[in-house]
Amino acid sequence: MSLERCNNIGDLRKKAKRRLPAPVFHYLDGGADDEVTLRRNTDAFEDYELNPNYLTDTSHIDTSTEVLGVKLDLPVFLSPTGMSRLFHHTGEPAVARAAHKYGTLYSLSTLGTTSIEDVAAATDGPKMFQIYVYKDRGLTREFIQRCKDAKYDAICLTVDVPVPGNRERDLVNGMTIPPKFSLGSLFSFAMHPEWSLRALFDASFDLANVQQRKDLSVAGQPVSVMQYLNDQIDRTVTWKDAEWLAQEWGGRFLIKGVHSVHDAKRAAEIGAHGVMVSNHGGRQLDGVPACIDALGPIVDEAGDKLEVILDGGVRRGTHVIKALALGAAACSIGRGYLYGLGAGGQAGVERALTLLRNEIERDMALLGVNKVSEITRDFITPRC
Repeated sequence: MSLERCNNIGDLRKKAKRRLPAPVFHYLDGGADDEVTLRRNTDAFEDYELNPNYLTDTSHIDTSTEVLGVKLDLPVFLSPTGMSRLFHHTGEPAVARAAHKYGTLYSLSTLGTTSIEDVAAATDGPKMFQIYVYKDRGLTREFIQRCKDAKYDAICLTVDVPVPGNRERDLVNGMTIPPKFSLGSLFSFAMHPEWSLRALFDASFDLANVQQRKDLSVAGQPVSVMQYLNDQIDRTVTWKDAEWLAQEWGGRFLIKGVHSVHDAKRAAEIGAHGVMVSNHGGRQLDGVPACIDALGPIVDEAGDKLEVILDGGVRRGTHVIKALALGAAACSIGRGYLYGLGAGGQAGVERALTLLRNEIERDMALLGVNKVSEITRDFITPRC
């Protein structure tokens, strides 16, 4: 199936599944425990129905909006996702260039395989960096200063990883640290020689934002970059530390991983500009509500104090419309574009954005609105 014959994000997922070795695809596709939240993130959109208005002039559809002071051509931007080069050798720069081409924001993960500086060099488009508060506050300060020097537009602090989630697909497929591949996994790598040979001989595959640090160690023993970062996860981090980070950065600041009214209120109190309603794509605590179900109450609490971003489960233009109707400023997508990356590199990401853009434009016309700002709760009803 060519990219042009991929008619939706689901088709891109199928194509990525064929192109990637099984352990890599399931690392991308999987969630925690029984994957209840993973499934519900998308399925729960079906619990909301749209109420269109007709006999409205919709000859001029404007999908643009403003998020964090940045004008976006779409009410969708690209979430931070780790190790993008796993899914295509062009990695983060390809995704950032696609985002710029479509007039939207790209978010770089701390666990990216391209450095803060190299992503900034790859595109002049708007950029955000995803960060953690590490045990070594010097490492966190270093990231902040590098983002300032590279002129990133915003930072988002991920708060839902006090410990890694229980991702059983990775255990089954051996995507662990260190890797423990089964014979079946090794066979899958052998059946995908293009991916495997690039991975084998690509010396640049590393966690670029930390690789430059010398003498990485835990308890005095040399370790890999990933082992070092896992050890840096700080379970003592509190809202006081989040406030410290916001002050250190001094610019547009989001909290990613907010899933409750309580946390939205605290985010406003420490000076965050917005929150990303996210459960880490169902990869952390299983059994929490779908993001779309958590959205409405958080918007009600945020009022005009925070910009609220929906981050989770978006696969269709109607999903974006429903989130906007419930009060989201925009949506962000992770797997939605990674399926495209795995299916065909930058062209695959562009295909994912084309599909969503076309769906959003069509759905706005069918809903009876011309602008994103016109999409209100009058257009949505929870299904009884």
